[in-house]
Amino acid sequence: MSATKMYLLSVHMVEGQEPPSEETMQTMYADVDRFNQKLQADGAWVFAGGLLPADVATVVRTQPDGKVLTTDGPFAETKEHLGGFWVVKAADLDAALALAAEGSKACQGPVEVRPFQDMPEQ
Repeated sequence: MSATKMYLLSVHMVEGQEPPSEETMQTMYADVDRFNQKLQADGAWVFAGGLLPADVATVVRTQPDGKVLTTDGPFAETKEHLGGFWVVKAADLDAALALAAEGSKACQGPVEVRPFQDMPEQ
C-alpha cells in the first residue's frame, strides 16, 4: 500500500445506552480482532485502542496564571464519548471511509473519520 495520509477512525459510546449482551460483546471482540489483523496484514495499521468509560477521565487545564487545574470526569458535557479508535494509513479519504465501514461493522457502532494534518517531511 502506498498510503501517505493518516486518518483517525473514532468509535463513540452513548452514555446510558443499554450495553450489548455478553454474546454480542464476544462477537464484537472477535470481529474487531479480525479487522485489526486485516489492517496489520494490509499495512494500514498504525495504532488502535479501546478506552475505559469517560467517567474515569481526568481533565488537566493550565490557567492563565500558570496554575494547573485537574478535574474528574470527561472534558465534554455530553452523552456521547470516545470509546476507542484506530489510526490508519490510507491512500485517500475514500479508502479511509471503506476501512471505517469495515470497522463500524466489526464494532457494531458509528465510526467517525478525520484526516490528520499533513506533517512536514523529516
